[in-house]
Amino acid sequence: MKPTNSAVRPLSAGIDSRLAMTSALIIILAVSLILRLGAAFYLGDQVEILPGVNDQISYHTLALRLIDGHGFSFGEPWWPATAPGAPTAHWSFLYTFYLTLVYSIFGPHPLAARIIQVLIVAILHPYLAYKIGARLFRPPAGLFAAGLTALYPYFIYYSAALMTEPFFILATLSSFWVAILITDRIRIGSRRSDRNAPDYDPKDSPIGAARTILVYSLGLGLCLSAAVLLRQLFMLFIPILIFWMWLANQRKFDLRLGISVIVPAAMVVAAILPFTLYNYSRFQRFVLLNTNSGYVLFWANHPIYGTHFIPILPPEMGTYLDLIPAGLKTLDEAALDQELLRRGLGFITEDPARYLLLSLSRIPAFFIFWPSPDSGLISNISRVGGFGLLLPFILYGLVRSVIPKAPVPAFRFSSPLFLIFLFILFYSALHLLTWALVRYRLPVDALFMIFAGLAFVDLLKWVMKKPFFHQKWDKFSVFRLSGNLRDGFCIFEQNSLIGARPPPYMGGITATPKEPVFLSTGDKSDMI
Repeated sequence: MKPTNSAVRPLSAGIDSRLAMTSALIIILAVSLILRLGAAFYLGDQVEILPGVNDQISYHTLALRLIDGHGFSFGEPWWPATAPGAPTAHWSFLYTFYLTLVYSIFGPHPLAARIIQVLIVAILHPYLAYKIGARLFRPPAGLFAAGLTALYPYFIYYSAALMTEPFFILATLSSFWVAILITDRIRIGSRRSDRNAPDYDPKDSPIGAARTILVYSLGLGLCLSAAVLLRQLFMLFIPILIFWMWLANQRKFDLRLGISVIVPAAMVVAAILPFTLYNYSRFQRFVLLNTNSGYVLFWANHPIYGTHFIPILPPEMGTYLDLIPAGLKTLDEAALDQELLRRGLGFITEDPARYLLLSLSRIPAFFIFWPSPDSGLISNISRVGGFGLLLPFILYGLVRSVIPKAPVPAFRFSSPLFLIFLFILFYSALHLLTWALVRYRLPVDALFMIFAGLAFVDLLKWVMKKPFFHQKWDKFSVFRLSGNLRDGFCIFEQNSLIGARPPPYMGGITATPKEPVFLSTGDKSDMI
């Protein structure tokens, strides 16, 4: 039956909405790239002491030492307590290799490394924010999340810093996105494995589904390995991620989930093992990956703080090296790290009440959003104009995300939203219990942008309902349909639904005559 004009209009509106959504996303990515290239040229072709990015001096120096054939070592006494020429495992091997590769090709030019890093981060970071936001709360929220990510001052500044933060955030978001794809794929395969089903697809056969899950699992293993090699504490979250995947698989551990867990776990072990062996050959003792947990736990919980944590020791309190007992300073970096770990745990067990109060005192340092006289202009602008400005929207979005009203589905422990909550709580608690700095919060900020995006969606809906706006929702085609053209579209003819296919991760389609389709979990109360 040939569609009538009334049938074509909803489909064309849906196509237009996706074109508008794609165009908006492209503009956001372009703005993200321009701003971050500006940051790269601002930081320039030199590496110097700047607020919050001092670690780039260490990575730059270490890369030059590798090129000159000195291995992972420094030519002078170095942070944290490394003697000249002594082996170090304190810094990310993977990021050091990245700088070494760039310097080997382009010469020792930090600007080249900044530009390459920015080209990767400027595109992938907002795009991943969009994908995760769209999956959780539909594409408009994802679009706002991408826009906020592109404009967030901290992300712009750190994207060009020669440090692990930009790539670690990408690896973290990528891990979550691929894990979500895997769990969605498992659920789809379970529903569509019947060859007689009307929506059967050959790729949903047991062999086809297993092949797809294997590819996704390899991707997850790559992302997890990168995250761990950039910041080893991410290892602690991997069991929590596996726990969520089990929840998402309806608390079943079947063959498909087994592949999704065993393959990435094996890849992470394979990525770490060479560095474990390398460390043993240099230190003659077991060092899994990096030597920093002992230093962090010792310095962050030292009795010198009492019950009030200070993120950076002021000169009048001495230096961090002064806090290390003189008898331990002759130990190599690995031995000293393990001894400080033992003593740091001793600080906690000897006075747990003080440790609790000290951990609570880290909350302002971790979530600071007000200007500080101890900070520079760039830091204060980023803090107030970024996190401070968005904090009300973030808090609103966090609360709104558990209220089942479109575009928010009903909360379930098996939903990707719970995975995001788990990481925010885990990562924040870990740093409140150890060392709290603003830059350690950035991976959490990357997820906060999604909740802020949800808040902006509700704000826009509220504004557009006001009499002064003089437009209806359907005037804004970018917000008409959710999902994408491959996942779901519809055609109406008079009172019948000619054709529709919902996204696999959504619930059923609900529609009434002469209305646009709603790709949701059964709630058609809103078009957004």
